[in-house]
Amino acid sequence: MTKLTQKRCPWCEQADDYRRYHDEQWGRPVTDPVELFAKLCLDGQQAGLSWLTILRKQAGYEAAFYGLDPDKIVEMPDNERQQLYSNPEIIRSKAKIDAIFVNAQAYIKMRNQGLNFSHWLWQFIGGKPQINGYRTLSEVPTESEASQAMAKALKQQGFKFVGPTICYAFMQAVGMMNDHLVDCHCYQPVCEQMRQFTPLDT
Repeated sequence: MTKLTQKRCPWCEQADDYRRYHDEQWGRPVTDPVELFAKLCLDGQQAGLSWLTILRKQAGYEAAFYGLDPDKIVEMPDNERQQLYSNPEIIRSKAKIDAIFVNAQAYIKMRNQGLNFSHWLWQFIGGKPQINGYRTLSEVPTESEASQAMAKALKQQGFKFVGPTICYAFMQAVGMMNDHLVDCHCYQPVCEQMRQFTPLDT
């Protein structure tokens, strides 16, 4: 008897860890400010690479950057910071590594100005998730007016590696929009989560 397989978005079908990420995390709404900061930094690391490459190094980043906690990142001693450039558990790009420190400083500056990072990010889609209804991968955009606005605003705040395409991938991943294809087994569960979402103040 043929075993039935669950229908998924095609982009995740190349590996088991990619499928788990798709099934358990991608598109689920995230509102914790530090978790959003961490995800934004990781998305920036994928510039020019695949997300699967970064996903497989996520544990390495979390170990190297104190769980991607911005307060701990800015306090990292210089000797530890220098060791990052030769750390095989992360992408050894000086520009990308330095960007995480720059982003941590920008995050703390915003917080010190009284800005809630979560509310600030979610304002770009009106404070609540957007449910889309794409049927094929070719329909799914790589950026949007919202991601362009977010990218511009983040850069004005001092963030690095936050272009419109990275911001759109980030918005998809943290559940600001449901870009699971409609025949994906995650589409309806994510829709339900989004319908139960309490809109954030913007």
